[in-house]
Amino acid sequence: MNDQQLLRYSRHILLDQIGIEGQQEITEARALIIGAGGLGSPVALYLASAGVGSITIVDNDSVDLTNLQRQILHTTERVGMAKVSSARLSLQGINPDIHIIALQERAEQERLEELVSQASIVLDCCDNFATRHAVNAACVKHGVPLVSGAAIAFDGQISVFDSRTPESPCYACLFPPDQVFEEVLCSSMGVFAPLVGIIGSTQAAEALKLIMHIGKPLSGRLLLLDALNMEWTSIGISKTPGCPVCGQTHHA
Repeated sequence: MNDQQLLRYSRHILLDQIGIEGQQEITEARALIIGAGGLGSPVALYLASAGVGSITIVDNDSVDLTNLQRQILHTTERVGMAKVSSARLSLQGINPDIHIIALQERAEQERLEELVSQASIVLDCCDNFATRHAVNAACVKHGVPLVSGAAIAFDGQISVFDSRTPESPCYACLFPPDQVFEEVLCSSMGVFAPLVGIIGSTQAAEALKLIMHIGKPLSGRLLLLDALNMEWTSIGISKTPGCPVCGQTHHA
């Protein structure tokens, strides 16, 4: 790290649990963020400001006026712009030292596997079960830790799925792929603006801890937030025997 970087990250380096070694690990990390919306915004902003060396953002959507109530990556002038292009502008403005890869696409299975295999951490900030399951399957296959978040109305949830640990459950252990879950979208249900900030910031915190191998990750725990009453609930989750995704884990 050069003098400018030492100054930029000095408040991290001052922390005994991080120091120069931890900050170096952040600088060398490669994060993959699926979704540049409500959750992806705080995730990307905090990972960029913390100095994650390479950030790939995948989203096929464009900035809409209805996004601006909560998607803090984007601005009024960028309505109509690809979300990933808007994201890149915001992140480069915060930290020009890092490498931003903006992909305006919906990553399907093969493409997703390619992207996941190149990442050191994956953050699921999308809004549909099909993508969540595809991301989870790719992370299990390639042994890449996954930080998953979700938010709707006043309710949020977050967990870490880390298949590098044999006893760790995966997303499919919690939500079996063959079960039918009702898709609830922000466009029809609405979402409390700061909720995505709280959940997304928590995702960023978990990702940075995993990158630096510090603290206790949310692996094996599902954290639920009722933002209307500001109550957190932690639920233990365990690996499902015979899970179709992680039951026979073979990392690529």
